[in-house]
Amino acid sequence: MVDKKLKFGLWYDFRNPPKWKQDNTELYHECFEQMVRAEEGGFDDIWLSEHHFLEDCYSPSMLAIGCAIAVKTKRIRIGTSVLLLPLHDPVRVAEDAATLDVISGGRLELGLGVGYKVEELKAWGIEPKSRGRRMEEGIEIIQRLFAGERFSFQGEFHNYEDIQLRPLPVQKKPRLWIAGFSNVAVKRAARVGAGYIAVGPIGPFTQVYRDELAKQGKNPVDYEVAAGYAWLHVSENPEKRWKEAVEHLAYQQNEYGKWFKAAGMDFIKPVEATRASVEKNDCYIVNPDQAIEMIKKYVDATGSNRFYTWAVPPGLNPRWSDEHIELMSTKVIPEFKK
Repeated sequence: MVDKKLKFGLWYDFRNPPKWKQDNTELYHECFEQMVRAEEGGFDDIWLSEHHFLEDCYSPSMLAIGCAIAVKTKRIRIGTSVLLLPLHDPVRVAEDAATLDVISGGRLELGLGVGYKVEELKAWGIEPKSRGRRMEEGIEIIQRLFAGERFSFQGEFHNYEDIQLRPLPVQKKPRLWIAGFSNVAVKRAARVGAGYIAVGPIGPFTQVYRDELAKQGKNPVDYEVAAGYAWLHVSENPEKRWKEAVEHLAYQQNEYGKWFKAAGMDFIKPVEATRASVEKNDCYIVNPDQAIEMIKKYVDATGSNRFYTWAVPPGLNPRWSDEHIELMSTKVIPEFKK
């Protein structure tokens, strides 16, 4: 049975755009220290993201980063949102994920996606139309390894002889999450018994997910949805924060918009570095009372069990977000834990 109290998370990508270049080591460690403060303040989850070959140093190695977070923290769960499974050997994913689960004492949340960025797929020599089949095959291998099976496997993309996973995860069955903005992805999540993870206005997809769970003979109340606004930053002075962050938020939205457009998706629109323009892409900076109402409406519309948003705008020092974390911890999260 899923815990009915809403969980809260922060999403990190460790981007370091050349225009606002920071020392990468300092950036990572500032984020780690911020995660410790978030854990102390009552946040439940840290989510990590993956992309490759980018000048702004978007994090390519989530599970390695997750192990560092595991050493720094004690309680907070460590998730991937998401690991691009077709780009990876699923045995290595299972081994690295299990290692993270061991180091963290059983705090892994393994989120998986098919990927969409054209340059990444080309770099790995992956035909885009094969992503779904690669995903299905990889999920089967990971689930069997997590279950402790010793087996051989001959598939379309992967072949192994006499493999097993050691050490096994601390959790008997680490939870998988599947991301996507299509009925195919959502139904895949339900079919393999995974949670559904995404951002933005995903209400129609969550209904498809729960309907498919029921169709598969699974009780929808036993499965979770993790989602949130792209940005919901909390401040006692939103106008000041908008002036400080708007150029950085516009940078992020326009980068994602280019990638999605190249992949044939257009739900992230190009923006100008103005509040009115950026807000069109589901990005908000609001006061605590507004945040509480917006989260309630979002959860009602999507059925989310875990609410998360980006933590640090690209190019800003992580400490810029400390006010957000403090206000979430003291004024927003407590309203949902009663």
